[in-house]
Amino acid sequence: MAITLREVMQIQTTMHLKTFRYRLRPTKAQEATLTEQLRLCRNLYNAALQERRDAYRKAKKTVTGYDQMKSLTEIKAALPEYAGVYSQVLQDVIKRLDKAFKAFFRRVKAGQTPGYPRFKGAGWYDSICYPQSGFSVSEKAAFFSKIGNIRIRLHRPLEGKVKTATITRDCGEWYVNYVCEVESAPLPATGNQVGVDVGTTYFCITSDGEFVENPRHFQRSMKALRVGQRSLSRKKRSSNRHRKAKAAVAKLHRKVARQRLDFHHKTAAKLIRENDLVAHENLNVSGMGKGNLARSIHDVGWGQFFSLLSFKAASAGRTVIAVDPRYTSQACSQCGHTCRENRVSQSRFVCQSCGHTANADLNAALNILARALPSVGNVDQQVMRSPRSPGIYSGE
Repeated sequence: MAITLREVMQIQTTMHLKTFRYRLRPTKAQEATLTEQLRLCRNLYNAALQERRDAYRKAKKTVTGYDQMKSLTEIKAALPEYAGVYSQVLQDVIKRLDKAFKAFFRRVKAGQTPGYPRFKGAGWYDSICYPQSGFSVSEKAAFFSKIGNIRIRLHRPLEGKVKTATITRDCGEWYVNYVCEVESAPLPATGNQVGVDVGTTYFCITSDGEFVENPRHFQRSMKALRVGQRSLSRKKRSSNRHRKAKAAVAKLHRKVARQRLDFHHKTAAKLIRENDLVAHENLNVSGMGKGNLARSIHDVGWGQFFSLLSFKAASAGRTVIAVDPRYTSQACSQCGHTCRENRVSQSRFVCQSCGHTANADLNAALNILARALPSVGNVDQQVMRSPRSPGIYSGE
């Protein structure tokens, strides 16, 4: 019996990857070991990049990641300090470089600005990854091969099967990210469908008439950031005071990023919990972030919000659809008449054909939902894409 595309999607989406992040509390000796391992991995990354670049420039020879991984045994024999780093961690360094080159060649082929892989300076290599084995975790300690048991704050239990562990240094603090394969937990159907129009005055406006305030986290922190940046600019480079001021500014930026992420999580979770289908505009966020409203657009963080929305839909058995954004703000949600004059102001919409009057953003949200509804009945004929790609994403 033939299997439909919907049934294939149901099989594929029963499992998904979920990341759990925990704070590590290493001792001073363990912190020194972690810092040394980051230094060794950074040096290996730079040496591998240098080898690839020189081989092509001098002999027009391409060195692959597989070739470089075969040399790790010789490197550990010649440099005994690398014996103190777990073998798969060293292999992951080469894989990381190989991934950077594949992305470079993909952009070259697509005619985009390629961005050749760069050498990593001090402070620009802040994570090591255990991709398969060499790690375990208990309630109070996380074990890592060649490092030992590190105290961990397990503020919530892990779920599913742990696949990888990545140790990260963030503003002088240490964290571990466990990527787990988790079974989806579909939510009960609500019968609700909603269109979402995003903006900078309001973060988002739904077709149900809900206006979500824009918290403007970066704007609210600008005064403290301005003071910190001025203090940093007065310090002598490479001095202790410069390092402390730089760390203080980094922590301010981290706080803003965490506030934004928390807000996005809560907003996306509410939309997914209350609706079976969520439709939003398929915006070119990176392109929009280069215009006059760049600061406001980067502050609101639409790209991160859309990604979280899709990932939560995958876990909850909901559907997220990204629709064509053209003319959603100029078309009348009642009669369909489209012209620029319909939008008489930033917030007011008056149809020049039927006279319908509404809030401009609410009218746009209704149009977004209307564009998404015809796609719902044709899911079996649609090509399903990843949560980061435009189009339909279903977690059913």
